[in-house]
Amino acid sequence: MNPDHLSILVSSLEISMPFYDALLPLIGFDEIRPHVWKNADRFFIQFREAHQGTSPYDRYGAGMNHIGFGAPDPQTVVLIRDRMGALGFEVPDIQRLNGASAIFMKDPDGIRFEITYCPPGLEWVG
Repeated sequence: MNPDHLSILVSSLEISMPFYDALLPLIGFDEIRPHVWKNADRFFIQFREAHQGTSPYDRYGAGMNHIGFGAPDPQTVVLIRDRMGALGFEVPDIQRLNGASAIFMKDPDGIRFEITYCPPGLEWVG
């Protein structure tokens, strides 16, 4: 079995969706209806507003730490970083390690998205 969707709860759709509206097309997703995106592999990401009074994301708390996407080449990592930065989103420097290139961007709620190019033969996760 393969994963088929990811459901992300944000504190405010109005605040968070500009980030995702900019990022998701850059990594191969199309919006198929409001707040629901799909890629060519039929993987869905849906966004909903979190209930008021719930706790915010805690980086090292139990739960999801980040979402990672593999870039086809290092230029794509640079392109995504440059485009997101040009739109006013905070983007960190590109991390380089043993030939891999990665950026970790946070959405307005602090959920981290990783975009990584990993050259053939280098295993990034592990």
